[in-house]
Amino acid sequence: MKIKCLIIDDEPVARKIMQEFVEELEWFQLIGQAESPLKAINLMAQNSVDLLFLDIELPQMSGLELLKNFTNPPVVIITTAYPHYALEGFELDVLDYLLKPISMERFLKSALKAKTFFEQKNKTSSPSADYFFIKCDGKIERIEIRDLLYVKALENYIIIQTAQRKFLTYLTMKGLEEYLPTEQFVKIHKSYLVPIAKIDRIEGNEVQIGNEKLPLSRNLRADVLQRIDEKLVKR
Repeated sequence: MKIKCLIIDDEPVARKIMQEFVEELEWFQLIGQAESPLKAINLMAQNSVDLLFLDIELPQMSGLELLKNFTNPPVVIITTAYPHYALEGFELDVLDYLLKPISMERFLKSALKAKTFFEQKNKTSSPSADYFFIKCDGKIERIEIRDLLYVKALENYIIIQTAQRKFLTYLTMKGLEEYLPTEQFVKIHKSYLVPIAKIDRIEGNEVQIGNEKLPLSRNLRADVLQRIDEKLVKR
């Protein structure tokens, strides 16, 4: 599994150094860079992000203020020239605190810490059951994971489409993902999550599952194809 990273820093040189560090390690995948919090928010709306390399002194608002605004923030590694923010940063449960100028040796220590964190998280969050329950139309419904065709996000609701029927429930995509085996599912669009084994065809910007044609995001296409490549028969 690749850890999807976003660099947020208003200094071009600092972003370039961090980019070079991130791209040296095979377990990281750089999703993008942002020089301001608002640009970062836009990027995160379009992409799934696991880890932020977050500077503190930023235009518009500080990195810590940005972090406080997230309901479910990604994992964060602070990158800053100011040591006096360390206590506040750790009170916000940041994974690590890197002081500029950042050496490759210190970055690697932090990167390994992130790798270990996500490996442990995947082990503990992988569900052992083959089903889960949801509330729908005043009833509690049992959903078999093997029957799932796709999940579609609609703001604070999600549509769960199974082989038998469609369910609309008051739940977030992130909340549901905690009950799904991560190795079996892939996000094809910011609003769509599908089981890899149910994909019948990928053509252009569409993924076909049964009779349904679902949108394939340009930003997620490489990740989807990488997951498919694991099952691709080659010469």
